[in-house]
Amino acid sequence: MKFVIDMNLSTDWVPYLQGLGHDAVHWSSVGPKDALDPDIAEWARSEDRTILTADLDFGTLLVSTRASKPSVVQLRTDITLSAHVGSLVAQAIARMEHELVAGALVTVETGRLRLRSLATNLED
Repeated sequence: MKFVIDMNLSTDWVPYLQGLGHDAVHWSSVGPKDALDPDIAEWARSEDRTILTADLDFGTLLVSTRASKPSVVQLRTDITLSAHVGSLVAQAIARMEHELVAGALVTVETGRLRLRSLATNLED
């Protein structure tokens, strides 16, 4: 899978995800650091990348615009460093890969994983 890591997460996520066999870039290496969420989402959609973020605004943006892409993996953990929650994210990606490819919002919490299919945005 292809990922773009949001500015609110460490660049350490890039080598972590690459180590799992994913194509990953940090937003700071591809776009302006002060880019707005809609701009990041549009870029991710055009590049067929899933956004990894700790920002709830992407989920709100996708639902309010009824978008089916890009997929978003949002972290809702106290610590967001890959060294601490990387295994949770890796498990979520592996478990929800089909849904993420199709268009999904996946929320990773300690001890809990939530999924919202973005296809429902088109049906609502």
